[in-house]
Amino acid sequence: MRQVYGFLLASLLGAPALAQEGADIFKGADLALGQRLIKEHRCAECHARKFGGDGSGVYRPMERVKTAGALRGMVEQCNSELNLGMFPEESTAVAAVLNKEHYKFK
Repeated sequence: MRQVYGFLLASLLGAPALAQEGADIFKGADLALGQRLIKEHRCAECHARKFGGDGSGVYRPMERVKTAGALRGMVEQCNSELNLGMFPEESTAVAAVLNKEHYKFK
């Protein structure tokens, strides 16, 4: 658990090592699993409640989320705050889908 919080903190702070990783952290991620988890956990509904409209306001890549590591960290933050119980590879799968559809980090 300590490792996850360390990763989250480093991600949110934009640690150089994570920034260098780029979207390579999503290599091999199960996109179908990520899509299923996004639907299962009703991510869009939660985002709509918090950000209004259809919830897409949460996807502002140039504001809060500036690296692939930070994106992965934000998914893990939701996982922790909402007690979703996702394993690290599941959080990575969700982040990989978000990267593919919205952020497009290289």
